[in-house]
Amino acid sequence: MKALIQRVKEAAVEAGGEEVSRIGTGLLILLGVTHSDSEEEAVSLADKVAKLRIFEDEGGKMNLSLIDVRGELLVVSQFTLYADCARGRRPSFIGAAEPEQAERLYDLFCSYLENMNLSVKKGIFGAKMLVKLTNEGPVTIILEK
Repeated sequence: MKALIQRVKEAAVEAGGEEVSRIGTGLLILLGVTHSDSEEEAVSLADKVAKLRIFEDEGGKMNLSLIDVRGELLVVSQFTLYADCARGRRPSFIGAAEPEQAERLYDLFCSYLENMNLSVKKGIFGAKMLVKLTNEGPVTIILEK
């Protein structure tokens, strides 16, 4: 499981010309799932995301978590995080999980964060979307489980 995490001032997702979700200060997470991922990995990654200290304290040091700043989350499924570009010029996505498995673990990831009393917004699983964001810092981190 891979999460590309961006600390944002704001982020939004559109699908079919309509805004689906919007957040203020928090994290935009692009989440990819591979074949071998499990429920335990989804929960572990969600816990790490919630507690990752990447927000600045009064001294300007990255010392606060999403929980500490009461930030919001926008989680978007992103199978292309498992693109294999080693051969040729067209990416292969055979490393990405089948949609049924990916959606189940994506939903579990989001539910775990919601159960931590965090504000979680989502994209539309499997839809073609436009993602808009204002990256703060910029801070972009990749986590893998």
